[in-house]
Amino acid sequence: MTVERGLRLMAGTFVLISIALGFWISHYWFLLTAFVGLNLFQSGLTNWCPAMIILRKLGLKDAACEPKQRAVSPGA
Repeated sequence: MTVERGLRLMAGTFVLISIALGFWISHYWFLLTAFVGLNLFQSGLTNWCPAMIILRKLGLKDAACEPKQRAVSPGA
């Protein structure tokens, strides 16, 4: 798994959890959803996110460092 993929998984998880908490617990949890969305927007503009540092420390590699998989034709 790459840092970029881990970041998308983390953001999606936080959004789903905060929506559930906002629905069942308190509407203030929707602020977490807004924070995640704002952070994703900022990350898209700058290609930097604090969560990327955490994911790299956990051992995930950047997508550029991962070898590309070659498509193998069925007849080869």
